[in-house]
Amino acid sequence: MRVVPADEASWDDVQLILTGSAGRCQCERQRLGDGDWWHMPVEARRDLLRSELRGEDRQGEDPRSSRSIGLVAYLDGEPVGWCAVDRRNVYGRLRGSSVPWAGRDERKDDDRVWAVACLIVRPGFRGRGLTYPLVAAAVDHARSGGAAAIEGYPMLTGGTKIAWGEMNVGAVGPFAAAGFVEVSHPTTRRVVMRREF
Repeated sequence: MRVVPADEASWDDVQLILTGSAGRCQCERQRLGDGDWWHMPVEARRDLLRSELRGEDRQGEDPRSSRSIGLVAYLDGEPVGWCAVDRRNVYGRLRGSSVPWAGRDERKDDDRVWAVACLIVRPGFRGRGLTYPLVAAAVDHARSGGAAAIEGYPMLTGGTKIAWGEMNVGAVGPFAAAGFVEVSHPTTRRVVMRREF
């Protein structure tokens, strides 16, 4: 599997991965937060993602900007996976949720901390462990971007099958394999995991 920064992938490849509920989201819910996201039509979400991938929002002081907003995975040349990884403070939904911050005393706007906000594997390629190399690549991407730490917010499955729409945060296994450790357990099924650099 080969993983590249999202701004090096073609728009068509990204859209092949973002289907179903991911196609409706266009990986904007975490960035915008629920309020802004909910009222934005899918076409506008798609246009926003496309502008972000082309780097149009990376100019000036936009707090949502970054050198690349994610990663695209290819398996034998076929686009198969997406990972949203960026500075944690660009994710409005994370900042507004109590879950990642429960039991923690930390600055939400610390731009030295990055986050894996979403993992998508294209239908037909799921169940092959492809999120493992995606999370590992996210670690490298964050480190090369100057991160002091990277977090993930995976779900505990307890060995049961979970609907794919819920698993866009990933499972614990890929994060543990990439050197993340649990820092809090804010809900029954959700943990906060972190890797320091």
